Amino acid sequence: MAFLFNNASISSHLRSSSSSSQKTGDALSLSRRGFHVEPGTREKALLAEDSALRRFKSHKKGVHRLKKIGDVLTVVVVAGCCYEIYVRASVKKEAKAA
Repeated sequence: MAFLFNNASISSHLRSSSSSSQKTGDALSLSRRGFHVEPGTREKALLAEDSALRRFKSHKKGVHRLKKIGDVLTVVVVAGCCYEIYVRASVKKEAKAA
């Protein structure tokens, strides 16, 4: 019974907050970009570079080169598949015609 009461109060709260957010939604969307909050000391400590993790950090040039190789291999495989489909279709067409 208590669950039903809590569920009803939650749904009524959501309905009231959604109707009020529609009225102030335009004002919030305009002013939201103007605020900036500086990270605290804990956030700065978490974002600081850790020398113990440096060896696990990916190198941008190596990752870029590997991505290019992967893209080239993908194009080659797709082209090979298309060529194989074309060859099989043309062989089947010639066999049907003969």
